[in-house]
Amino acid sequence: MVQVDARPQTGDTVRSVGNSGGDTRNGDTRNKGLSGNSVGLLGSAVIGVSTVAPVYCLTSTLGPTVGEVGLQMPAVFLAGFLPMLLVAFAYRELNKAVPDCGTSFTWTVKAFGPRVGWMCGWGLVIATIIVLSNLAGVATSFFYLLLGELTGSQYIADLDGNRVAHVATCLAFIAVATAISYRGMTATKGVQYALVGLQLAVLAVFVVMALIKAQSGDFAGSIDFSWTWLDPFAVQSFSAFTAGLSLSIFMFWGWDACLTVNEETAGSAKTPGRAALLAMIVLIGSYLLTAVASQMFSGVGDKGAGLGNPDTSDNVFAALANPVMGPVLGVLLFVAVLASAAASLQTTFIPVARTVLAMSAYEALPPSFSKIHPRFQSPGKATIAAGVATGVFYSVMSFLSENVLIDTIYALGLMICFYYAITAFACAWFFRRDLRNSFRDLMFKGVFPALGGVLLAAVFFKTLIDMWDPAYGSGSAVFGVGSVFVIGVGLLLVGFVIMLVMQRRSPAFFRGQVLTRSTPALVVED
Repeated sequence: MVQVDARPQTGDTVRSVGNSGGDTRNGDTRNKGLSGNSVGLLGSAVIGVSTVAPVYCLTSTLGPTVGEVGLQMPAVFLAGFLPMLLVAFAYRELNKAVPDCGTSFTWTVKAFGPRVGWMCGWGLVIATIIVLSNLAGVATSFFYLLLGELTGSQYIADLDGNRVAHVATCLAFIAVATAISYRGMTATKGVQYALVGLQLAVLAVFVVMALIKAQSGDFAGSIDFSWTWLDPFAVQSFSAFTAGLSLSIFMFWGWDACLTVNEETAGSAKTPGRAALLAMIVLIGSYLLTAVASQMFSGVGDKGAGLGNPDTSDNVFAALANPVMGPVLGVLLFVAVLASAAASLQTTFIPVARTVLAMSAYEALPPSFSKIHPRFQSPGKATIAAGVATGVFYSVMSFLSENVLIDTIYALGLMICFYYAITAFACAWFFRRDLRNSFRDLMFKGVFPALGGVLLAAVFFKTLIDMWDPAYGSGSAVFGVGSVFVIGVGLLLVGFVIMLVMQRRSPAFFRGQVLTRSTPALVVED
């Protein structure tokens, strides 16, 4: 198969270009050969919503969040939304100046240099691999759960507990998602419209039916709405608040996928930022409505269908599907969770493949990852590499220990806060000379991103301290240190070691000779 390399090759003509938006600080960003103008505002926003997987996030997070903060769950969702919104402003402003698919990696290199930028890119890549493996596992579990509901066969439903069958099905889901992503943005966009539309429609039906039944008084656990649910200061302790906040932040991860398709979006300087904000509004609206409706219907008790029941906390919708929607419509909720996980599994390949593509194009990773498929105009090699890495990671962790897999998911929050915080600080530093231009520049390029970075950095360090305790996560320990801490810090250290290896193989990038703040842009001409 013929491939196109995004990096300048011997004999290519390289010319300098400026930014059509008037800001020349996009400097040395390179044309990578992706399919331009493939996505509009709606398509980009749909990709952002899909990557977050709202229905899956809700079914897996409502219970644990209630377990930490009780009735203040809606308040904690709002608190988690705030730093993400502030970071979204940073992404929007950086994208206007440097619309590059490397996003956090590219922007952080330009602000803080190659080493900090490389580690920021690694944080995004490893976080995405963890999410991809988790999503594949969730899709597999709900696939067998749905088959069991449809056929009435407990044997089929129990196949999810068969490790070999589970991993084999999981690998099949990963292969299908990789194949769709490999075919480029056109195939991706078409699938996503259907899957995102389905899950949001079912979620809307669930909310309406839960509110109606809660107000009817027919369900024993139902409670009345109170505005105090939106008061974050009513949480019983700061420790409980930070634990709930960490869960809330996880629920918003993935919206930045809108930005990683900026080179394939019509109006690449402005559309991705607007799409990210639109996706964030859809997410917080969906989360608040579902949280309130669920609490009103079933309460926060630790028995029966109560949201605080530890036996159902990992899959709340499975417990609420029949009581809220009935046996017929309840199946749709299982379908929606499966669609949510499957849709996110497919779109989550977008940020990791394009980040790896950019890192390769700028000589921070081996050149083979910068190959572009000539027909689909997608990062073929990077997409396949992400699929293989996800499959290997999930298989090894599944057969190694279920506790290790659980603790890896707990360590995800550390990676998310790591690269989001660095990107937010990068925005404030990159635009530091612009902050006196206007009040708008001061707030949106400086104050808001810096505040978002501070909030996420605080969560990062608080989580790091909590992870040291073996009780955090599955309760496993390595030489007396919590396994979540070992996994989280260990994965960052693995990235640091790989960076040292690449520093020897690609010294030009690490000397700041490839990607800098202000050198002229490079576009490859045949």
